[in-house]
Amino acid sequence: MEIPVTGYIVESSSSNRDGEHSHVLYLTSWDGKPVHRHHFSGVTSFNAGHEHRYAGRTEPAPTGVPHTHHYFTVTSFNDGHKHEIRGVTGPAIPLPEGGHYHKFYGVTTVNGSHPHSHKYSGKTAPSD
Repeated sequence: MEIPVTGYIVESSSSNRDGEHSHVLYLTSWDGKPVHRHHFSGVTSFNAGHEHRYAGRTEPAPTGVPHTHHYFTVTSFNDGHKHEIRGVTGPAIPLPEGGHYHKFYGVTTVNGSHPHSHKYSGKTAPSD
């Protein structure tokens, strides 16, 4: 099954140590429907004597149909380390004034001089 996708690619102006460069794909439609993203942010649980802040944007998903979003970000650098946060949101929850948001939750990667993780949870901002 083929799904038509439109968007554009932006080439990175910088390259890594090996001389390779990267591209970022920005989707503008999925199967003929516009796509959207959500901002998300929050504070992790307090573990091992500290907490971390995080913020990011979800990956694009089709607008106007049942959907979820993948998300990924890195926490703030606290107590000499940071953690990765990644997952998939819950389904869209309609707002009375229009639009929607998603709930998300999970556990960070394990890191730190005393290896540990943190829990996190929240709601995305309405779609942008």
